[in-house]
Amino acid sequence: MVCRKGYQMRAKNYRAVKGQPYARREFVKGFPPPKITKFTMGDTKAKFEYEAKLIAMERAQIRHNALEATRVATNRLLMDKLANNYRLNVHPYPHVILRENKMIFGAHADRLQDGMRRSFGKPIGTAARIEANQTIITINVNEDGVETAKEALKRGSAKLPIPCRIIIEKVQTEEVKTN
Repeated sequence: MVCRKGYQMRAKNYRAVKGQPYARREFVKGFPPPKITKFTMGDTKAKFEYEAKLIAMERAQIRHNALEATRVATNRLLMDKLANNYRLNVHPYPHVILRENKMIFGAHADRLQDGMRRSFGKPIGTAARIEANQTIITINVNEDGVETAKEALKRGSAKLPIPCRIIIEKVQTEEVKTN
């Protein structure tokens, strides 16, 4: 799609965090639902020894289809290598509604558009606002799955529009003592 002055509308146009979030769905007519379907996968009840985290290094907005692509890429490798011996959590939820004022250029386009008159825009998608050092995805695994979790997060981070780092931590287990 082409917008003003021939620029293409791309996801990078929505990456920068500008102004207040537009997130009041009760006032928006026809907003598209987020593409991300499941936020928790794997064995949700088991206890795991290690936790691998994908952490954002910059502040940005991540579109819902990028979060879904990250989830699918990460989960696919974990399912292949570890079967169901892991737990994956996607933390941010895409609340912010993205708008676009569609402009049409070409022959006889002057009859089809209004330019900047009433240029508020129509909802085209949703995005999650991410702060620097915020956790995007966590994977809980046992010791034999640490390298697989690291590789899965590396593949998932390639789908995101911002640089990320991966941290592996040993989970502190709290044992309750009764006296």
